[in-house]
Amino acid sequence: MNAAATAGAAGPLDVSIAAKAFTGADGARVEVVRDLQFAMPSGCFGALIGPSGCGKTTVLRMIAGLDADFDGTIARPGRGRLAMVFQEPALLPWRTVDENIRLCMDAAGVEGRGLDAMLGMLGLAGHRARFPSELSLGLARRVALARAFIVEPDLLLLDEPFVSLDEATARRLRAELAALHAATRPTTLMVTHDVEEALLLCDRLFVLGGTPASVVHVMDVTVPREDRTDEVVAALRRDLAEARSSHG
Repeated sequence: MNAAATAGAAGPLDVSIAAKAFTGADGARVEVVRDLQFAMPSGCFGALIGPSGCGKTTVLRMIAGLDADFDGTIARPGRGRLAMVFQEPALLPWRTVDENIRLCMDAAGVEGRGLDAMLGMLGLAGHRARFPSELSLGLARRVALARAFIVEPDLLLLDEPFVSLDEATARRLRAELAALHAATRPTTLMVTHDVEEALLLCDRLFVLGGTPASVVHVMDVTVPREDRTDEVVAALRRDLAEARSSHG
C-alpha cells in the first residue's frame, strides 16, 4: 500500500483514506476503513465518534503518522507540528512532572514562556516536583494535556483522553481542555465514545459507521461552547440521533 502524509501550509486538516486493512493471525486481510474522507478548517475542534471497534483510533493513528500502511493522503495544517494525548498519560516514571513537560519542550524547540500560567490553569503548580507514581489519574491526565499544549501544536490529537475518570473529574478536565483550546486554537481532533463529551467540546462531529468504516454523517455544532447547558446538549444529542437514524 502507498501512503502520503504531508505537512501542509496553514490550512485545513484534510483526510482521504481509500483503504486500510490489517492482516489477521490466519493471514487473511481484513479491510477496516474504505473511502473515508473528511476535512476540518484551521482551529476547529472535531471529534470522531462511532461504535466500539469501528476504527476511530486506527484513523487517529494514521493521521498522527504512527501507521503508514494505508492507501490515501493526509494533509496536516500549519508547520506540521503535532501533539498527541493517548488514553494512558504515558509519562516517564523516573522523571518529575516538570521534567516530563520540559523534555517535550526541548524536543520541539520551544521556550514555553507560558508554562507557569498553563500549570496554574491545570492545577499543577504545586505538583511540579512530584513523580508520576505520586499523582492521581486526573493529575496525570493534566500533565499529559500540559505536555501537548506547551509544544504549541498546529494539530492536536486526543485518543479518549478522559476515559475511566469519574464524571466530576472528567467534567473539570473537559472545561480545562476547552479553555486551553480557546486560548491557543490548535486544530484538534478527538476520539471519544462519549457523545455528550463530543457535543460539549467540539465544533464538528464525524460519525463513523459501516464495515469497512467510513464517515456516515457530519454534524456541525454552532451553539457557542459556553452556552451548551445540559438541556442544550440533550437537544443536540436528539438531533444527532435522528440524523444518524435517517442515514441508517
